[in-house]
Amino acid sequence: MPVITRRGFGVGAAATLAANPAWADLSALETGARGEGSLTWYTAQMSGEAAEAMGRRFTQRYPGITVSVIRTTGQVAYERLQQELKNNTPTCDVFSSTDISHYPALLKRNALAQYEPSNAGDLAAAYQSLAVKGFYYPTNASLQLVIYNTKSVTAADIPRRCTDLLDPKFNHRVAVAHPAFSGYFGQWVLAMRRQYGWSYFEKLAANNPRIGRSGNDPITMLNAGECVVGTGPASTSTVTAARGNPIGIVYPEDGTVLTVGPSAVIAAAPHPNAARLFLEWLLSRDYADASRTWSLEPVRSDAEPLLGMKPISEIKTLSLTAAEIARELPEAIEQWRDTFGN
Repeated sequence: MPVITRRGFGVGAAATLAANPAWADLSALETGARGEGSLTWYTAQMSGEAAEAMGRRFTQRYPGITVSVIRTTGQVAYERLQQELKNNTPTCDVFSSTDISHYPALLKRNALAQYEPSNAGDLAAAYQSLAVKGFYYPTNASLQLVIYNTKSVTAADIPRRCTDLLDPKFNHRVAVAHPAFSGYFGQWVLAMRRQYGWSYFEKLAANNPRIGRSGNDPITMLNAGECVVGTGPASTSTVTAARGNPIGIVYPEDGTVLTVGPSAVIAAAPHPNAARLFLEWLLSRDYADASRTWSLEPVRSDAEPLLGMKPISEIKTLSLTAAEIARELPEAIEQWRDTFGN
């Protein structure tokens, strides 16, 4: 089987790569990837520490193929990729965002390579419908929790609902992310807006929250004692708590937002074989096992649940479709800036 060679951005690249959407012979793909020697991974789906560990694990599985990890927030990664597309200066090989609405937009401009991983069928049923076959696939899922500082919040004051973050007793003591930077937090904003209307955020603004960028920033603020309650992804929150930090987690009674992060190969990836091999690995059992190590929700049907976490079936979840996110998030970001002034 021929080795894929890099092409320029645009329709031509997509059409050329579409001729070979699937690779039954993974040994040929691995040979091509070893010839390239590396790949660049843009990811917002986990902490920088976890992403670097994932890159090293891939290299252990495929010696001689290194992973350059660029870990930023979902929106920053997307803006960076868009600039590359505009300037025809490709750097990103595999794009793993926390905002599923990025992918239909990239597909529309022929920026995604057509490739069907051999193990795509091993996705759990809940995630199968969120993939677009041959282009992008869920590789990460995350529950957006309410978190609190266990040293500063008494049992009676632990927030049990998302609306508890509006309580005046938490004035100046609530930490949140920013929907213009964090795709996962943007989905949380949309879910709250759908459930309670924008008045929820007007009340939150009256509580003078501390606003970071990444969905992980509230955890940092709680650890530092700058705030005592907030929002946080299950993955980083549970890892931080397991290390002895004063982070407590709550599955909100009014609904825990379930967010999904897909991954895709960029059509003009500088390392097209390594990129495809990496996407294969992101859907593998080895990656699912590594995900559990970092308290990242595995998306394979044969993966064991996270240690100490409730099964999804026992959690009241809220979720949005890619179409809803694409349609509603830009307006919500503008509302956010009008309300919070940033």
